[in-house]
Amino acid sequence: MSTPLTKKVLLLGVDGLDPRLTSKFLKEGKLPNIQKYVERGAQRDNLQLICTPPTITPPLWTTLATGALPITHGITCFWRQDPVHLDTAGYNLDSRLCHAEALWNVTAEAGMKTLVWHWPGSSWPPTSQSPNLHVVDGTQPTMINGGVARVDLEKIVLAKDSITEVTYKPAAVNNTGAGCVIEDLPEIEDSFDVNSILGGDSMSMRNIILSQADGEDGIDAVKLDLCNSPIKDAFGWADAPEGAKEFYVVTSKGLVRRPCLILKNEDGIYDRVAYYHSKKDTEPLAVLKKDEYVVDVVDDMIWNEEHVKGNRNMLLMDLAEDGSMVRLWLSRAMNINYDHLFHPRSLFQQVVDNVGHVPPNPTSGGTDLELVNRVILPTWDVAAQWQADALNYLIDENDYQVIFSHIHNVDAMGHMFWFLGKDRPEMGSLHGKEYQDAIEQVYLQTDRYLGRFLHYLDEDWTIMIFSDHGLLTPEEEEKPLIGDAFGCNVKVMEELGFTVLKKDENGNDIKEIDWEKTRAVATRGGQIYINLKGKYPTGIVDPEDKYELEREIIDGLYNYRLNGKRVISVAMRNKDAIVLGTGGPECGDVLYWLEEGVNRLHGDALPMVEGVNDTSVTPIFIAAGKGLKSGYNSPRIIRQVDMTPTVAHMLGVRMPKQCEGAVAYQILEDATYVEE
Repeated sequence: MSTPLTKKVLLLGVDGLDPRLTSKFLKEGKLPNIQKYVERGAQRDNLQLICTPPTITPPLWTTLATGALPITHGITCFWRQDPVHLDTAGYNLDSRLCHAEALWNVTAEAGMKTLVWHWPGSSWPPTSQSPNLHVVDGTQPTMINGGVARVDLEKIVLAKDSITEVTYKPAAVNNTGAGCVIEDLPEIEDSFDVNSILGGDSMSMRNIILSQADGEDGIDAVKLDLCNSPIKDAFGWADAPEGAKEFYVVTSKGLVRRPCLILKNEDGIYDRVAYYHSKKDTEPLAVLKKDEYVVDVVDDMIWNEEHVKGNRNMLLMDLAEDGSMVRLWLSRAMNINYDHLFHPRSLFQQVVDNVGHVPPNPTSGGTDLELVNRVILPTWDVAAQWQADALNYLIDENDYQVIFSHIHNVDAMGHMFWFLGKDRPEMGSLHGKEYQDAIEQVYLQTDRYLGRFLHYLDEDWTIMIFSDHGLLTPEEEEKPLIGDAFGCNVKVMEELGFTVLKKDENGNDIKEIDWEKTRAVATRGGQIYINLKGKYPTGIVDPEDKYELEREIIDGLYNYRLNGKRVISVAMRNKDAIVLGTGGPECGDVLYWLEEGVNRLHGDALPMVEGVNDTSVTPIFIAAGKGLKSGYNSPRIIRQVDMTPTVAHMLGVRMPKQCEGAVAYQILEDATYVEE
């Protein structure tokens, strides 16, 4: 152990933050707070932090916490392979599956009061009994309690005087442009809901991917409630002003109807909507005016046959001056009393009492520019402000010495609309510039969030800003049907002759693998498993043929073309993947990564790939404060595995047991290293 260089460390993780795009906005003078960190800090001049594949959230956040590579800590994807069923995977955000010690256990057991805040990489459940360790969620990446406390879906309500009856469509797939006036409610689509999996509603996944919409590209096809209601003259109210009109909002999977009044101003123009619990009440739960974003409306919900209180945000999107039409957006509602993912549980009440209820995150609308600008960005503004308030309060009141924190706004919105940031006239899309503007707004939002912690630099804190990966705007619209982390990728493997699907009576593929003819499957992120005899009940490949089949698979992958282009950049046997820090028993027999240009947002290609409009998958690193050089550009390549040993060295605690990185001593204030 070393002599401490600092007594207080604040780690500000921002999932998906890209050094290339950050550098662009810094040069344009648009990120004043990040600029202050850079000017006072020590980092690479390109702000890069090098990670190992796969560039997927749980493995990389686990590496950032342990200083161990994926092959060592064992978290190699969002999912872990089912040991029996090759087309099935289990949820992987579980600290009990991690084989490496986390730094927060070390600091807590060394007597330092430590907070781990929504870290989506092996943080929950807590793995140390030290009373110095406090942990908040970590079971999913999007938002605290996001996977467990939802008690009502996001919804769009259209009320018109020409509608004759209340019509409600629960859990409809948002692929119709929900920001538009909805005249005909679509039928529910029976499709794989990747968001429910990410939200933790299910702990296993069996998803046969036959199209892009079946996997990662279906993330924006989020299910939300759609409601149509007639507008009528107000009737039967305890206190309705003269001339008021009424309509209904349906909640709680259709079990609850909330009455609303459309109200006039003194000039006789309908300018606001009052949302009520019932017509018997004289005070509304909320009063909504057009374009005024209303936060934290608490209402009674029915969820799984239980009565609970939920909070949600609302936006009155449209209101006709004559009261003939209303368009209303409601966020998902969250159980305001769900404290199960706070350790100790008393931490939950402390936050709620002093900061407010945990806010919801937006879940749909990324393909609709109106919803992006009017709903998605403002909802994350509220969430980021709440998180900054909560962390500032807890740091000041609870005397934490070490904070591990994560926010997911960049990555969450990235999956919603980053891929739309390129003009694609051939696809009928000319909105690339508007989406680039929205991406810029996400970075301005993140700058404001990070700015809330700048004052700690003057209070002898050491602050490190970093990400797990970046996000890119893809070059190509069409991507190969392989490499998707959210299911079993069968189409390319079918074309290559390794996977065989069963057929319907018309000879069309169905979502069921014919195991009697399938030699190998590509499942999860970049993994190919051989259907081996003696290992799997379905096995047909003799063990002595495995090595040659691996060669055949690798040859097939390299030779595969999409629109004349090679789609695989690297493919290798499991034993060879150790050179990249991955492989081992948690990975497939063959590992592969997609070629730059045909890859998705992140996760399916090597970490250094770049996209259009100054985007990349590489993560970011900026460090400033006590014990660090100021205004220093390090010539050293800094890697994610170096984060843990560097922080441990600065705090003067031992290294976690499986730590494989090295101290980035070049950025330390007491370093004697001189650049050549």
